Amino acid sequence: MERKPFGVTRDGRAVEEIVLDNGKLRCSLLTYGASLRGLIVPGAAGPVDVALGFESMEAYETQDKFMGAVVGRYANRIAGGRFTLDGQDYTLARNDGENHLHGGPEGFFSKVWNAELCGENGVAFSCESRDMEEGYPGFLKVSVTYRLEDNALRLSYRAVTDRTTICNLTNHAYFNLNGHDAGGAMEQLLTLYASRYTPVGPGSIPTGEIALVEGTPMDFRAPAVIGARIGQPFRQLELCSGYDHNWIVDGKAGILRPAAMLEGAKSGIRMEVETTLPGIQFYAGNYMAGCPAGKDGAKYGLRDAVCLETQFFPDTPNHPEFPQCVLRPGEAWEHITVFRFSSVG
Repeated sequence: MERKPFGVTRDGRAVEEIVLDNGKLRCSLLTYGASLRGLIVPGAAGPVDVALGFESMEAYETQDKFMGAVVGRYANRIAGGRFTLDGQDYTLARNDGENHLHGGPEGFFSKVWNAELCGENGVAFSCESRDMEEGYPGFLKVSVTYRLEDNALRLSYRAVTDRTTICNLTNHAYFNLNGHDAGGAMEQLLTLYASRYTPVGPGSIPTGEIALVEGTPMDFRAPAVIGARIGQPFRQLELCSGYDHNWIVDGKAGILRPAAMLEGAKSGIRMEVETTLPGIQFYAGNYMAGCPAGKDGAKYGLRDAVCLETQFFPDTPNHPEFPQCVLRPGEAWEHITVFRFSSVG
């Protein structure tokens, strides 16, 4: 385990890098955004760094892709930056057109988190969000623990509040299993253990419908090449310039179960995603253009990586028909997501 300075933010906050290594996996984490900066796993021809990241604090502060960060207080979008909770209306910052995205312009991705080492292969990040920060009610205490367990990286989330609020946390890592610097990621094979998804309208806001994937380009129940159908004339793909949707994970929420599997043929690496959360946002990197240079000067561009963000559904507070993410005093918001690695075949 290593712990070393990484840089200083524009407003003078010191940022550290923490490296965990259990002999099988090696991951690099930053206190800025509790971000996953790198993840080295065994490949067919040697170790491969499968997570995108940047070399400097300047790059992290100028990029707008939420690269590797923990996002919240509410991951994904809230329509119009508004919601009603227990009969009271709340207005949030609008940072995605007319909508609120990933906690707002000063969300958890831009905080410098506290970090405490947990044994040889774990680190617990914690931060606080004051009452009415970005418009959210309640003083929220949040922790995210990263831990290497054999061939897996486990993320354990926990949040508590002193006032009824909403909470939806995820990690916004960008993965390319052929290597963070391998270029196009659309040849990877994807499986989503989901027979349903939530269609969207303009602005990527769910319509409220829960639709079957069967017979559509949204069907990844069997392994499929990501790029094979991404350009089909299907309205949902046209609205989002490709895949950027929430799938409803099969099985019971609250139970750790399979959500997705990604395979890189060139590297021979398979990544399985398990979660207790009800949904997973598969984002195919449709808006990656304009990234700063990545690690070792790598160029990151359109669809050079994918995100598999476990979550509650987008705009849940405005859709009572969706599983709700209300957090009340005396309760704890606790969820787990696991990224497990093995060889293809």
